[in-house]
Amino acid sequence: MSDDGHEDTGRGSVPSRRRRRFPGISSRAYEHPADRSALVALRKLSGFDTVFKALSGLLPERSLRLLFLSDSVRVSDQQFAHLNDMLRDACYILDLEKVPPMYVAQDPQPNAMCIGLDEPIIVVTTGLVELLDEEEMRAVVGHEVGHALSGHSVYRTILLFLTSLAVRVAWIPLGNLAIMAIVTGLREWFRKSELSADRAGLLVGQDVQASMRGLMKIAGGNHLHEMNVDAFLQQAEEYESAGDLRDSVLKILNVLPRSHPFTTVRAAELKKWAQSRDFQRIMDGHYARRTEDKDTSVSDSFRESAAHYANHVKTSKDPLMKLVSDLAGGAGDLGGRVRRGFSGFTSPPPPGDRASKDAPPKDAPPKDTPPGEDD
Repeated sequence: MSDDGHEDTGRGSVPSRRRRRFPGISSRAYEHPADRSALVALRKLSGFDTVFKALSGLLPERSLRLLFLSDSVRVSDQQFAHLNDMLRDACYILDLEKVPPMYVAQDPQPNAMCIGLDEPIIVVTTGLVELLDEEEMRAVVGHEVGHALSGHSVYRTILLFLTSLAVRVAWIPLGNLAIMAIVTGLREWFRKSELSADRAGLLVGQDVQASMRGLMKIAGGNHLHEMNVDAFLQQAEEYESAGDLRDSVLKILNVLPRSHPFTTVRAAELKKWAQSRDFQRIMDGHYARRTEDKDTSVSDSFRESAAHYANHVKTSKDPLMKLVSDLAGGAGDLGGRVRRGFSGFTSPPPPGDRASKDAPPKDAPPKDTPPGEDD
């Protein structure tokens, strides 16, 4: 029986242990500010749904559905019944009325995705199923249901299509550059959407340690006896604060081609949200409802997103972010700060140049030398 007194019908439609349910919850309740502002703006665009449905004939969605139907195992009461129970649980907790189809695909690489324009479908790989325990897997299923509730599957499908298209039009002058610019922007948004879905997974599983373990296993494999959550989170702290401006640039270059944030970063972000007032308010039953989505202000959402990024820059330990924050605060000596940050890329000035630069004018009076110091 769930916390609201709903009895089990024998169809696996309620959580297998006592978990809080969130009737009518809007995805805005758990979305990352950057993800939420983009989605609110897109939902407000007149004819947005019509345009993307018109595009469905150009996208490989039908082909993907047929591919998974013909060459994967569809989750049901008869096949992967434990995953089917988790899926129903997740939809029940997040109050998603229509349970999306889920497939298990043979692939040793641990992965999961939610795609589709008209109706989302969830795909998990055998590598992921074999890697995670029940509570860790429950968080992953909740993650994918969170994608479905937010409508991320639409944009993920478009991202897959555009990435494929970029390869096909690479021979067209400037054509590939234009599409890759769009793909880069979509990837930046999608990385933030992954942080949103991680939060949805936590709301479904309601076990932050299981969520942490799942991310740790995705990074390091099924060797829990050799790993430690606190040490794993310390890696994220070191990644965020260590190095100089060169490392900051390399971080940007490393993350640009990725559709997901780095695993340690995801774990640290989720841990921070789990300890926040926002998470506690949701658990207490105070959250945004879907009935209020139509009244959401685009400008307010963008202001929240801007405030989040401003606070991130202000509090970040990353050398580049600290430089930006200092400059915004009126700190001077930009040239010196940059030279020191990139000191490893440049050679020191020749001794002659330094001597000529630092030497006093010929007619300057002799410098007094304090006792005990050399010139």
